[in-house]
Amino acid sequence: MGEVWFGYDKRLDRQVAVKFIKVSRFPDGRPDEELARRFVRESRITARLEHPGVPTIYDCGSHGDDLYLVMQLVNGCSISSLLDETEVPIAWAVSIAAQVCSVLAVAHANSLVHRDLKPANLMLCPDGTVKVLDFGIAATLVSPNATRLTRTGEVLGTPAYMPPEQAMSGAACPQSDLYSLGVILDEMLAGENQFAAPTALAAMRNHTDIPPRPLRTRRRDVPEGLERLVLWLLAKTPEKRVPSADVAYERLLEFCHDLPPFPGYVNLDTPHPVRMYATVVGRITPPAESRNRRPTDPVRPARIRHAGGTAQIGLHDIEHARKDAEALKAESRFSQAADVLAEIVGPAAGAFGSMSSSVVNLRIDLAEVLFLGGDYRRAAPEFHRLAADVAKIEGPGNNLALRCRLMAANCHAAVGETSVALTQLHRLLTDEQRFGADEERVLELRCQIGLLEFGSGNRAQAKRTLGGLLSDLERRYGQHHPDVGKVREILENLDNR
Repeated sequence: MGEVWFGYDKRLDRQVAVKFIKVSRFPDGRPDEELARRFVRESRITARLEHPGVPTIYDCGSHGDDLYLVMQLVNGCSISSLLDETEVPIAWAVSIAAQVCSVLAVAHANSLVHRDLKPANLMLCPDGTVKVLDFGIAATLVSPNATRLTRTGEVLGTPAYMPPEQAMSGAACPQSDLYSLGVILDEMLAGENQFAAPTALAAMRNHTDIPPRPLRTRRRDVPEGLERLVLWLLAKTPEKRVPSADVAYERLLEFCHDLPPFPGYVNLDTPHPVRMYATVVGRITPPAESRNRRPTDPVRPARIRHAGGTAQIGLHDIEHARKDAEALKAESRFSQAADVLAEIVGPAAGAFGSMSSSVVNLRIDLAEVLFLGGDYRRAAPEFHRLAADVAKIEGPGNNLALRCRLMAANCHAAVGETSVALTQLHRLLTDEQRFGADEERVLELRCQIGLLEFGSGNRAQAKRTLGGLLSDLERRYGQHHPDVGKVREILENLDNR
């Protein structure tokens, strides 16, 4: 996914790493501007991740035909090199995986899925810490419309570490990252990737069809509990895996005791400032009632209160906020745009009512900018509330209410809540079909449901859904219509994976 160059920041007098990514071009030679926009968006989302296990992002942009990302220079050994050179002690394999989980916990709370976790994207530093590289790069290269009839068949990742749902449909969720981590941990402990194959297709089929082999059949000194945890991470469907990175982290800690010396890779000869810092912080003990509480949304700054209450809010304030947010959105500064809108939504609703046209438009803007910024956990309840409020006044068949329901379901799918998303999409399909079974948006919705079913591991149901869709498309458009060909191609791809 590009080349990494050593660089030097002349202004701040520091070493940096510069990653270059080739911009794909259309047949007429024009650059893919949508990819460039996604690159900026994903870079900004990644830059929001504040975690010592994620290299700091300094800048991003384009140079000639390349996109580039300027980031913190990381010194150390990639886990892929580590696996080539030595046997990894059990405690160190667990430590590496646990550190990755701590990074994933923050990323997933920000609705960011890595999509391409592999040993080459993990770096073990001389102080014993682990850096997770290339967050956001894979997401940049995946079309946001991959489940629509207009764009299908895009699968991105590394086949030897690719979760079944990503191999089958290109879909990825937080549990997809946990599967990839399970493959990496299994490889670190056993010394081999049990899913590797001579071809990409064969590797993907191993993930989808072959049950994982228990670790203790290949390395007898692996604790039984750790073997069970790895098998849990390697479950074929997302909803049968470890539910979150937080849970995986806690389970891994049970096997992370007394890390032995690791000469040549970790320098333990002198106290390292990072370990000194971590030792003190590690002695902070949370209250007992909060130890098992899973974090939900990331902590955000308190909103500025308007002096004098809501009485000072006028329509001009709402329009001004919307214009400011639109300008920020045009620059892909979605987080700032959301902050601008969120600050005024409450006071505006208090002054004019939550269902006044000006406030509804404001709420729509907020939900959409949260979605565009990848903050799906905050966007979902906004869309749910909008759908319910609009349906109360305009009726459940109102186009805006239906659209908000679709967006809410998409948010749930994006964070790995597949069963919730499918339930909502099936209910939405029932309501949409009242306006005509052959409506374009009904057909697209059926395609989306089929792909989501397949991505969740329900291959038989997905084939029924998409097979029925293909028959209806052929009846309406004939054998040679582009949409017919695309759905037929999807079904052929499903048979081949």
